[in-house]
Amino acid sequence: MAGYMFSREPKTVALIETKYRKIATQIPAPGTKEIIARLEKTESKSMQGQFPIIWDKAEDFSVYDIAGNKWIDFTSTIFVANIGHGNKRVSAAIKEVLDKPLVSTYAYMSEVRAKYLEKLIEFAGPPFGKAFLLSAGTEATEATLKLIRMHSQKIGKKRPGIVTLNGNWHGRTMGAQMMTSNPEQKAWIGYEDPNTHHIDFPYPWLVSEEQGEEFFNKQLESLKLRGLNLETDIAGFMLETFQGWGALFYPKSFVKAIRKFTEKNSILLAFDEMQAGFARTGKKFGFEHYEVSPDLFACGKGMGGGVSLSGVIGKSEIMDLPEVGNMSSTHSANPLVCAAGLAVLEEIEVKNIVAETARKGKILKSSLKDLKNKFSEVINNYYGEGLIASVIFNDFNNISKNELASQISEKCMQKGLLVVHTGRESIKLGPPLSIEDDALLEAMSVFEEALLEVIGHK
Repeated sequence: MAGYMFSREPKTVALIETKYRKIATQIPAPGTKEIIARLEKTESKSMQGQFPIIWDKAEDFSVYDIAGNKWIDFTSTIFVANIGHGNKRVSAAIKEVLDKPLVSTYAYMSEVRAKYLEKLIEFAGPPFGKAFLLSAGTEATEATLKLIRMHSQKIGKKRPGIVTLNGNWHGRTMGAQMMTSNPEQKAWIGYEDPNTHHIDFPYPWLVSEEQGEEFFNKQLESLKLRGLNLETDIAGFMLETFQGWGALFYPKSFVKAIRKFTEKNSILLAFDEMQAGFARTGKKFGFEHYEVSPDLFACGKGMGGGVSLSGVIGKSEIMDLPEVGNMSSTHSANPLVCAAGLAVLEEIEVKNIVAETARKGKILKSSLKDLKNKFSEVINNYYGEGLIASVIFNDFNNISKNELASQISEKCMQKGLLVVHTGRESIKLGPPLSIEDDALLEAMSVFEEALLEVIGHK
């Protein structure tokens, strides 16, 4: 979000009231600025930079502020609210745990934990046999890293090399940031892990589907030039299922080539499914788009329906590598999050959310295609699957592409639509998967209005 600051001064905007949106005050609403100032006084600066809206409540695909203004939410609180904000099934499950009461158990067992893990493994399907539950996504990627390296030690690999992709993102803890390629984000660590290696990402404007395998082979050659023995020095590959800022998926042939190589050389393949999992892409898990089966994967965000739940799911022999007590976390698998997670899976199943997301994704893509055709000078392209998408902008007239994306994001906010402001040349779109078709279409109409106003064609 660096480089663009949203105005906190209340601004008179057009008043709006539709079935899905309501703007009845200045935006930001009166009183917002004062609450932001209170937060700035007591909270780390790192939490600043988002839209100047004080969330008061959120239901299904709607967000309300302290003045009762109502937005169509295309953020899902960064792809957490997959089954909708304040989902009734999840709320009821949490209430049942609270009323019992049984909130925290550490590693001591509860029946709801058994029920949830059984349902989770059934949902994941073969070859996945076990899971390890955690609280945050970065914990899950750290645990995945640990399991990969423990596996390499078990089978006698010379070095525990982890291969990740330039531009991918895996979290904010040390191991996760070492796997992330952004030098500025991990400068605080003070050194580079000699056993973490980055290869180039096959961006769709550079690598076609037909070129995916060839591109991967070139990346292997680059690893060899760095002195790696491909058979003995690599423990695993960690792939973010799609590159976050642009909802950029890999060529299928690229991922298939990785899977072929890893199987041949006793190397584990893992996916970081934080944004992609639990029906977001129109599949249960995003890696299914590549028609491969990894050895393990990390997940979170939409997994808990709004509560802090993450996990690693994998083959039983890999998940059982840590001995008793070697891998645990204070709040792992507590009854509250297990009840919520179970309710999420039940909601996905009962509401047929995987198939519905695939269907709604076609509506979203059709709208994006129309936008691209209308504004080809402004919009470079759009990407995504299911109900996760990005719009990537060009420089236009005297407005840089980053500035353009930020201005359109702010204009959407003023019109009753919340989008994901990435701070760069893209805007991400990810509504709760429960969104109604008409609300989806209205949101895209608002997005077009905002774009038109920013580029000067009112």
